[in-house]
Amino acid sequence: MSGAVQHDYHLVPPSRWPIMASASAFIMAIGGVRWMHEMAFGGYIFLAGLIALLYVSFSWWADVIDEAHAGDHTPIVQIGLRYGMLLFIASEVMFFVAWFWAYFDVSLFTPASIGGTWPPTGIETFDPWHIPFVNTLILLLSGTTVTWAHHALLEGDRKSLITGLWATVLLGITFSGFQAYEYMHATFDFAGHIYGSTFYMATGFHGVHVIIGTIFLAVCLIRAYKGHFTPKQHFGFEAAAWYWHFVDVVWLFLFVSIYWWGA
Repeated sequence: MSGAVQHDYHLVPPSRWPIMASASAFIMAIGGVRWMHEMAFGGYIFLAGLIALLYVSFSWWADVIDEAHAGDHTPIVQIGLRYGMLLFIASEVMFFVAWFWAYFDVSLFTPASIGGTWPPTGIETFDPWHIPFVNTLILLLSGTTVTWAHHALLEGDRKSLITGLWATVLLGITFSGFQAYEYMHATFDFAGHIYGSTFYMATGFHGVHVIIGTIFLAVCLIRAYKGHFTPKQHFGFEAAAWYWHFVDVVWLFLFVSIYWWGA
């Protein structure tokens, strides 16, 4: 029939979301710079850009979900989506490589200007076998629950899928709560010395990734209640599970290198 689709690829129609996402990110960046330099309305501009970016993200991802339900995510398209997610995780790996590089550079070759010792004199580090170890167990357990949920989905067991997702989301929230408690009781801050800067940049960005991953899985939980996933088509859940396993692995490196070895 004339006009019928003769291929398995998804040709995305023109969308307003890319330009709106770029504009929102630009506004947020301008606001962030003004806020950090204590210029007028910096915080409000940043907040406006953030709200706009969250709205665009929600709307754009909703469109992608609608496309999946419309049958646009053919097996060929799903391969492309998987490649995209893998490349995104690879970029995140290199992001954390930068923080590990900074930490090991200053810890292995500590300059004389900070005393030539690591941690610097006067820094009281965290006991790695207290909250950091508990958080390690929490993330390892969450890795098993999200894998349980994944296998339940492949077997068509929606009840276990929902239970596994609930467990993973609650474990993610628990991890964030313990990290917030740890930060509130730290004896050092971010500014003034290299130890605090490298510590908070590495562990803090990981904490942000845990929050993002928890939200990612919470959205999957809502979609599971709506019956969105099937054993043969569930890329949204698969992407969330990959991201969560990446977060788990990064934490293991953080625990060993910064909390244990670095202390």
